[in-house]
Amino acid sequence: MTYARLGQTGLKVSRICLGCMSYGVPDRGAHLWSMDEAASRPFIKQALDAGINFFDTANVYSDGTSEEIVGKLLRESAKREDYVLATKVHGRMRPGPNGAGLSRKAIMHEIDASLTRLGTDYVDLYQTHRWDAETPIEETVEALHDVVKAGKARYVGASSMYAWQFAKALFVATQNGWTRFVSMQPHYNVIYREEEREMIGLCLDQGVGVIPWSPLARGRLARPWDARKEGIRADTDQFGKTLYAATEDSDKQVVDAVEKIAKQRGVPMAQIGLAWLLRQPGVTAPIIGATKPQHLADAVAADALVLSDEECQALESPYVPHPVLGFK
Repeated sequence: MTYARLGQTGLKVSRICLGCMSYGVPDRGAHLWSMDEAASRPFIKQALDAGINFFDTANVYSDGTSEEIVGKLLRESAKREDYVLATKVHGRMRPGPNGAGLSRKAIMHEIDASLTRLGTDYVDLYQTHRWDAETPIEETVEALHDVVKAGKARYVGASSMYAWQFAKALFVATQNGWTRFVSMQPHYNVIYREEEREMIGLCLDQGVGVIPWSPLARGRLARPWDARKEGIRADTDQFGKTLYAATEDSDKQVVDAVEKIAKQRGVPMAQIGLAWLLRQPGVTAPIIGATKPQHLADAVAADALVLSDEECQALESPYVPHPVLGFK
């Protein structure tokens, strides 16, 4: 496993981040495919044994139980100073007018709730999960700054939003001397590259680390186009079903190119998809999900797989513009 600085910080993270949305109590929240504590334990151990030190979760995953399980398993398996723990805030955690969003009230309540569930005094990276159009960005950024100054987070980051929104957030932080965002989690993979138009360039210019979610396009890049995945996640992941349906013809051409290169290389398709993303400017660490040991093995192998310029061109040339998705 190799490591890289997160943006312009001194923090070094593994070039693969283990996303922990799949770990949680299955009947809590919308993620019916979640794995309970016993089923999750081998994946945390496998990740740590492989040298992965970067773990990402969120308060809304399985109604907080992802944080509980991930926090417990990491405490059992590693020293707190040896791993980088990230979580997120924004989604609805309780009923009522202040049970979601990025107001000062919501942030101050949710950071304490997340720390309690995670069983730690601080998170390394505290991220806004989405943009909150109802709260002034100044209120949000100052609240995040106060979370850092209180010692409850080491750094702050953000996830999917328009580039103009992120530019505004960075400007507000700089203008007021508040803690700046050091990372961005965009929806980014070889069949969804809309973030290259503005967000990736902004992050490169501002020294912000890019940690993409859905790097394998909900598994579409990990199997031949006609090998439709079946199972409880494929059937119940309503959000995932909205991400790629409008561009299936061009997406198939990209997936076919991934399959062809994988066969030529003699490696699983997932390694090709991840290797392409790891090569992209600004990308620090794709956030991969793992519910089978091979998922982690492929991610680790992709870190050492170098694609040629010709192979990248073959993967990129079928791409067509996509509707902008993933911001809600």
